Amino acid sequence: MKKFLNNLSNNERFAGWVFIFPALIGTLIFIIIPVICSFGLSFAKWDLLNPIEFAGLANYKEIFSEPLFYKILWNTIVFAVSTSVFGVIIPLVLACILNSKIRGAEFYKTAYFLPFITPMIVIGVVWEWIFDPNIGLLNHILNIHINWLYDTHYAMTALIIVSVWKLIGYNMIIFLSSLSGISQSMFEAAKIDGATPFQTFKYVTVPLLSPSIFFVVIITAISSFQIFDLIYLMTQGGPLDSTNVLVYAIYKNAFEYFNVGKASAIAYVLFSIILVLTLIQWNLRKKLVYNEAD
Repeated sequence: MKKFLNNLSNNERFAGWVFIFPALIGTLIFIIIPVICSFGLSFAKWDLLNPIEFAGLANYKEIFSEPLFYKILWNTIVFAVSTSVFGVIIPLVLACILNSKIRGAEFYKTAYFLPFITPMIVIGVVWEWIFDPNIGLLNHILNIHINWLYDTHYAMTALIIVSVWKLIGYNMIIFLSSLSGISQSMFEAAKIDGATPFQTFKYVTVPLLSPSIFFVVIITAISSFQIFDLIYLMTQGGPLDSTNVLVYAIYKNAFEYFNVGKASAIAYVLFSIILVLTLIQWNLRKKLVYNEAD
């Protein structure tokens, strides 16, 4: 790489900097500077109107002394873990089925991927109607009467269903692209050896797909911990904070309660959680990913 850069002429280097300059400016203004400022604000008191006052660790002490914070943290973990598990297993199974060249496979690929590219506002409106306790399609089909979005026992389940449904298409496409790179001779050899479809899936498909599975698990977990739009559109954290999560708590503290310092502190608690989980997953990759090496 160094030799390649040394061989570039001054004009080529200048052209390269010109092309990446807009991206660098955007990263600096919209990512790096806000991250630094929010970290500083996590140690201050500010209501967006009055001058900023240094508060030390007061925001963090306030957060960890509130029972509501632990409820919100638990909601976030439940949502993220559930979405990560079902958002990986279901697409993996569907990808294996579609990879077997079933009839209408192309139609199913398109149908499953459409929710991922559909705007969240549309998804929120449609699923609110589906979950409606009086005229909702789901209650009508199941012949039951459940207040899905208005009952503390079912609201989180409803959000997990919608989130997994939206993620299926994207994760499935990743698995399908990885499956296309696996030699069919591997599956044929397993069939000749008398392996059942489940044994083939367990001992051939999963190990060979483990790099893709590892990648999908990480990005799904990170996106699930950062969920906001679905909560904002469908439940606003209710009922009784049963669907309130960390990112929504950041929004409420910053733009409803005007407690920017506390919101920033919650943001860095969330950052710490995601960082620790990602590092744990990364350090476990040798055990989780087939033929992985540093």
